[in-house]
Amino acid sequence: MGEHMYPAGSRLSMAMVFTCAVLALTGCSSADDDLAQFIAATKKEPGGRVEPLPEVKPYESFAYQAQYLRSPFIPSAAGGASGLSSIRPDMKRNREFLEQFPLDTLRMVGTLKLASDTFGLVQTKDGLVHRVRPGNYIGGAEGRILSITPSKITLVEIVPDGLGGYMERPAALALNE
Repeated sequence: MGEHMYPAGSRLSMAMVFTCAVLALTGCSSADDDLAQFIAATKKEPGGRVEPLPEVKPYESFAYQAQYLRSPFIPSAAGGASGLSSIRPDMKRNREFLEQFPLDTLRMVGTLKLASDTFGLVQTKDGLVHRVRPGNYIGGAEGRILSITPSKITLVEIVPDGLGGYMERPAALALNE
């Protein structure tokens, strides 16, 4: 009586539903098996070592002991800084012709010896050559010529020191060959 309860087509479809359910459950269990195998393999691997935290050194306070020394932000009197130097440009002196040209635009092109005097030959940007001798001034920074040799003209310039005063700076024009 139980056999005739379901028609034959219905039994076949029930069998197919049952087979699909078994296959689906089997597929799930195989995915779970892969996961279980991965977990087991991972647990078998040796564990990593965690580096210890760095040691924190305690703060050491600093007691400032130099409050009575000269401030490094105020210029000292030594060296002639901050306008205390006697070096100053002579504003009353008549300017010479070559002082209107910056020193880096002038070129030494040779020397000239007349009797006991040695002159330097300096060329300006416009191509004109001028004779100079020790004591003459050239360049825009009060450059006074100290000596003339066959290879260079040595001079000293008076330039601002950046602190309100002036300082002397050596300079030279070398012979361009």
